[in-house]
Amino acid sequence: MENKQLLNDLTEKYLQLGENPETYLKGLLQAKPINYWDYIEVDTLLTLQKPRTNFADETVFIMYHQVTELVLKMMLHEIKQLVFTNQPEQVWINKLTRLIRYTDMLITSFDVMQYGMDYEAYNTFRTTLAPASGFQSAQFRYIEIYCTRLENLVNEKGKTRLSNQPTTEEYFEHIYWKDAGLDRKTGKKTYTLLQFEQQYLPSFIALANRVKGITIEEQILAMTNPSAELLQTLRQFDHLYNVRWPLVHLQTARHYLDSKGENQAATGGSEWKKYLHPQFQQRKFFPSAWTDVEIKNWGNIS
Repeated sequence: MENKQLLNDLTEKYLQLGENPETYLKGLLQAKPINYWDYIEVDTLLTLQKPRTNFADETVFIMYHQVTELVLKMMLHEIKQLVFTNQPEQVWINKLTRLIRYTDMLITSFDVMQYGMDYEAYNTFRTTLAPASGFQSAQFRYIEIYCTRLENLVNEKGKTRLSNQPTTEEYFEHIYWKDAGLDRKTGKKTYTLLQFEQQYLPSFIALANRVKGITIEEQILAMTNPSAELLQTLRQFDHLYNVRWPLVHLQTARHYLDSKGENQAATGGSEWKKYLHPQFQQRKFFPSAWTDVEIKNWGNIS
């Protein structure tokens, strides 16, 4: 009886699509069973590490960053569901909790970088990576754009350069991350920044225009009496992503670039000690969730 009902349900499914159910059922009869290695694309995934040197730890470095990009993709997967579909508050809390969990993975996983590579080997093979830089992670920038208004991605110094009614393009001229590769006095850009903008800036601008008015921040601001639980979840995600994670990144950079007083340059040419610190970036997704004192001490709050 159950099998008959299942067959009826399958038939109805394809009829509702305007398709011939018999065609699909015949196809299902011929389809091969799926295996784990096919579904996860394991064989392909394990061939994506292509080190430029013979140092064993370079493979660790590559895989770590590939895992990071996959986690960022998971975050974008959750964020898009909030931005583009109407959801009840409990779904918002559930999705934001997932974002917290993913961000916590990114924070705790930095131990792989800080303690999982040989110091001398890293500082040798990293010289072959210039001008590539983690700065060039587009997914990181997409998350920022989905989460908050562009004005929240411009630090206080950058805001003094904005006109009264900035365009999307103007915001991106003064966005905080541009200072990592642009000499504001001479107007000269690093090759890292030039390549990054050439590859991704049009997509950043297009996305910012698409989500204007519907970013996570703006949807929260439009809610009537959001619960204390939702606001607390927002604060936790904001703090983890925009304070804790950058600080752990900075700590790891210090371990490899300055722990012996070398003060080495980043592969992308940025002033990494300054650029990575939350007090310089001043990136907040949900500024209305924080007090003036907390905002003033951004990067120092626990």
